[in-house]
Amino acid sequence: MATIFSPSALLSPSSSSSTTISSKSPTPPPSKPQNLTIPHSKPPLTNLATALTATAAAAAILTTSALPSLADSPTTYKIYYGTAASAANYGGYGGNSSKQDSAEYVYDVPDGWKERLVSKVEKGTNGTDSEFYNPKKKAEKEYLTFLSGFRQLAPKEVVLNNLALSDVGLLDLISSADSVTSEETKDEKGQVYYVYEIDGVGAHSLISVTCSNNKLYAHFVNAPVPEWKKDQETLRHLHKSFKTVGSF
Repeated sequence: MATIFSPSALLSPSSSSSTTISSKSPTPPPSKPQNLTIPHSKPPLTNLATALTATAAAAAILTTSALPSLADSPTTYKIYYGTAASAANYGGYGGNSSKQDSAEYVYDVPDGWKERLVSKVEKGTNGTDSEFYNPKKKAEKEYLTFLSGFRQLAPKEVVLNNLALSDVGLLDLISSADSVTSEETKDEKGQVYYVYEIDGVGAHSLISVTCSNNKLYAHFVNAPVPEWKKDQETLRHLHKSFKTVGSF
């Protein structure tokens, strides 16, 4: 065994020099320190692996704990007050009067959604009065159209067909829909609303129609199918928030 640790023992004239080997520690040749350090290389690697594992675990815990707060953060809304002004009066009258004081209908808009300015031509041709959209998903939107001269609602099927005649997108959606459902509801004051849900191949639409103030109001909430699946709760909230003034 002495020959493994001290090659100089082979050069000693007497075997009694083994006491010298134990009392003196000859400096090993340059090649030997590599063998001596091998046993000590494993613990640092083990410690490093342990540290990395602990760091990864801590990061996973922090990430997991942060996700619920983001996912569970409630959507906040603002109320839009619509005046349903005619094309002739659109944008040119009213002075400093409050839109809330002159509103004919209201609906909720998610914070962060943008309003699209409706032109006089568009208002005059298809009756679009207001529109908001999600800037991150521009095809996800809500808007309202109105027509004057309606004291009461026609049968549900007739109303939907008439709306489609003035809205090419709605006509295409209905013609390719997997299902179209309709129902009649009343609010707490007895005002009648027709509620339609159209499940199309590429898009989903919720429509609420009612008559008030000698006008017919139709509120639309539209979204492509992928966005509908993700944001259904918010979109249904928008749909249910529509009311004419005096009925809520």
